[in-house]
Amino acid sequence: MATSKNSSNGKKNSGKDGSGATIWATDPGDLLLVGPTFDLSSLDRAATPGWTGDDDAADAFRLQRGELLSEMQERLFAQARAGGGTRSVLLVVQGLDTAGKGGIIRHVAGLMDPQGLALRSFGAPTAEELRHHYLWRVRRSLPTPGKVGIFDRSHYEDVLVVRVNHLADVDWDKRFDEINRFEKQVVDGGTVIVKVALMVSREEQGLRLMERLDRPNKNWKFNPGDVDTRSKWDDYQAAYQVMLVNTSTHYAPWHVIPADNKWYARVAVTELLAQALASLELTWPTVPWQVEDQKRRLAATMDPATLVKAAESAATEAEEVHEETAAHADDVREVNELAAVDANGGASPEVAWGDDVAQEDTVAATAEGDQPASGGQPAPAAEAQSGGKGKKKDRKKGKSGKK
Repeated sequence: MATSKNSSNGKKNSGKDGSGATIWATDPGDLLLVGPTFDLSSLDRAATPGWTGDDDAADAFRLQRGELLSEMQERLFAQARAGGGTRSVLLVVQGLDTAGKGGIIRHVAGLMDPQGLALRSFGAPTAEELRHHYLWRVRRSLPTPGKVGIFDRSHYEDVLVVRVNHLADVDWDKRFDEINRFEKQVVDGGTVIVKVALMVSREEQGLRLMERLDRPNKNWKFNPGDVDTRSKWDDYQAAYQVMLVNTSTHYAPWHVIPADNKWYARVAVTELLAQALASLELTWPTVPWQVEDQKRRLAATMDPATLVKAAESAATEAEEVHEETAAHADDVREVNELAAVDANGGASPEVAWGDDVAQEDTVAATAEGDQPASGGQPAPAAEAQSGGKGKKKDRKKGKSGKK
C-alpha cells in the first residue's frame, strides 16, 4: 500500500548501488501499492518511502538501472521483431499540473531507446475523438508487441477531469468497472501495465507554478487554466481517492508516488518499470536460420585479411557477450528478488481483493462478448457513447536532470 506518514521504514533487502551498498530498504512496489484501504489524505508527499540514500545516490542508481532497462527493452523489441514475441509494457503516468509527468518521460523513459518506445499524451479530446467512446483513442494508442508504451495522462482523465468539471452525466461505478474490464483485456493480450499516480502537495504545486511565471524560459509551460484547476484542489483529491481504490487491481495496480522530491519520483518509477520488464524474464530470440550456414555464406564474400580480423574480433566478443549475459541475469535476479519481498520482510502475498476483482471482470467481459486480441490489443467492445551491472561498452548514459 502507498505509504502515509511515518511508514517508510522496512527490512533491508536487495536493491543496491554500484558499490553494493543497500539503497532500497524495502520494495517500492510494495510500499507504494494502492490497496482497498488506501487513504490519499494521509500521504506524506515529501516522503521517500523505502529509499535509504540521498538525491545524488538516487540519480546514480537510476542511471545504473537505466542500463538494465535499456537491455531488457532491447530484448523485448528483438523478440517481437525476430522471434514473434507478443509481449509489451504500458506505463501510465497520471498527476495534476507540475506533478512531474514530463520529468518521468525525460529521465526514466529517456534511459531507453526511442525506437522501442510509443509515447502518447492525452489532452482534451478532439472533435473526432468526441464522436467515439472515450476508450476509442486509448485503444488506438496501445503499444504494439515489443514496445514500451507511455501514456502522459490517460483514460483516467475521464474519471477525473470529467467528474470534477461535471462534463457528462456518468454512472461512476459502471465506468470504473468498464475501465477494469478494458485493462484486463489489455493484460490478457500480453501487455504488462504499470500505473503510477504522481502526488505533489498543494504547497509544492504553488511553488512550481510560480517558478514557471518567474522564469522566462519556463513561461511557455504555464497555462492560465492551471490556476483554475488549482482552485478545485479538494475536488481533484476526492476524485483521485475514489478512482485509485476502485481501479487498482492485482493485474493493473496503482502505485502512488510522493512527488514533492522529483528525484525520488524518478527513481521509484524507474524501479517499478524495471520490475515490470524483469518479470518477463526476457531472452534473445531464436532465429529461424542456421548461424553457421550464414557465416559460411558471408565468408565467401570476404577477402582473407578481413576474415582474419573477423576471427580475432569474434574471440573477444564471445567473452564479452558471456560476461554481459551473466551480469544481466544477476541484475534481473536482483530486481525480481526485491519485488518478491514485502514491506515486512516476507514473501509478497497475493492481493486477495485483486483476485476477486479479476474474477468479476473476467465474467463481465465474457458476458459482453469482449475478447482480447493478440499483442496487447484488446478486441473492440460494444461500448456505448459517454462523454548496475550488465555494462555494454557503447551504452548511452542518461542525464541525472535534477530540477
